[in-house]
Amino acid sequence: MSKSSYISIVSPVYNAENIILKLVNKLEFYTKKITNDYEIILVEDCSSDSSWNVITDLCKKNHKVKGIKLSRNFGQHRAICAGTEISTGEYTIIIDCDLQHDPKYIIDLHEKIKEGYDIVLTRTKTRCHSFFKNMSAYFYYKLMNFLSDYNMDPNIGSFSVLSRKALHTFNQLKDCDKLYLWAINWIGFNQSTINIKHNQRHEGISSYSISKLINHALNVTISNSDRGLKIMVLLGFFISLFASFLFIVILFQYFYYGLLEGWTSLMISITFFSGIILTSIGILGLYISKIFEQTKNRPRYIIQESLNLSSNKNG
Repeated sequence: MSKSSYISIVSPVYNAENIILKLVNKLEFYTKKITNDYEIILVEDCSSDSSWNVITDLCKKNHKVKGIKLSRNFGQHRAICAGTEISTGEYTIIIDCDLQHDPKYIIDLHEKIKEGYDIVLTRTKTRCHSFFKNMSAYFYYKLMNFLSDYNMDPNIGSFSVLSRKALHTFNQLKDCDKLYLWAINWIGFNQSTINIKHNQRHEGISSYSISKLINHALNVTISNSDRGLKIMVLLGFFISLFASFLFIVILFQYFYYGLLEGWTSLMISITFFSGIILTSIGILGLYISKIFEQTKNRPRYIIQESLNLSSNKNG
């Protein structure tokens, strides 16, 4: 393992060949205002463009830039884990590669964590997205907060800084789906936030499609809470209560008015309760599948190649 640094910067990279150079230049410019003892860890998540070639050229010219290429696309959160687990810094900064979070706030993050905090997160009051995307993100977080027992602020982003103690604790978590912000929320410690401005994307579009967002929401819900199971238990209880009440009504009709045939109501009831049963089995199946994935004990990521590192570790 290479010698420790004062500041480590971890950035997951995906399809960013035209952004990486500008990102590294800005990171170095603002980090050097704090210290010259730093490292920049770029985790290339098996992009479909030439991002790794750009990182390779940077690493050859600058020993402070360290490159990690994953064997396949593992996703942003696992790429973050790959970077944090080889980070040597007293303070580790996480930042996306798209420059929507300006690296100039590294100085503010450093000043804030020096006040005695272990974790400092960034909050953006307004995001440079369309009205539809902002509204959908708002309801998306509301739903996830309800289903996952967490109260995550939708304006909190992954741009953040962790002390060595907080980073060590984060790295100790062995969840197969370790989602960065939810894991940070869970480990606790002294946390604070700073307000920053959210910029337009430097280029391209977000890699988070609707299907990926749905999958992310399921991971958040199932990996961090059993509330889905509790909701199905409560739903089953109230349906049973309603069925008991309905049974009394039917008995009353039978003895006083004679039982009326009702094929429509019968079919509706069968369909409704079948849907509830199948939904309950599906939710239970999702939890079982997560248990199955966790018990495999596979690494969260596999490093295919690394540059300017003295070890090649899979996690």
